[in-house]
Amino acid sequence: MRILLFILFIFFNMTHEIANSLLIFDFEKKTDISDWKIVDDVVMGGRSNGNFYINEKGNGVFEGTVSLENNGGFSSLRYNFDRKQIDGYKKVKIHLKGDGKRYQFRVKPNRYDKYSYVSYFRATGEWEVITLDLADMIPTFRGRRLTELSNYDAKNLEEIAFLIGNKEEQNFKLEIDKIELVK
Repeated sequence: MRILLFILFIFFNMTHEIANSLLIFDFEKKTDISDWKIVDDVVMGGRSNGNFYINEKGNGVFEGTVSLENNGGFSSLRYNFDRKQIDGYKKVKIHLKGDGKRYQFRVKPNRYDKYSYVSYFRATGEWEVITLDLADMIPTFRGRRLTELSNYDAKNLEEIAFLIGNKEEQNFKLEIDKIELVK
């Protein structure tokens, strides 16, 4: 009887944890990353160069060089997907390992919007979980805050992105294991 109660307890806790999170992406060795796209400042004449691949441990790796040549200065990694209704989710958790540099995590409720909602984070050189409040994500367009728009309402989600653009030339490397929303 005790074993049955223990198993039920474990099952209930696992089910409760699953119900309180929404997996956006979980990287593994055989993960298809064809929907992840690099967008660098070359679209405006810049010379930055980002790459994205799955490493031998099964993590997504976003790395490259940010150049300020030709008024450049950013590299980004974007992932579009079918619209997700995310009412009730309050935070995003990103399991990652960084390089001590400052990054942006960006979301779009509609992938065709020109602007994104942005949160900033600094990733250490250790594996960690970065937790960002969705309601604190601010609307921006080309590095400028859009004061006429409210912060992200966290109702719909069609695109997530990582961006590095710190107004300095630098190499960067961000390893990503998992991205999920939590209540």
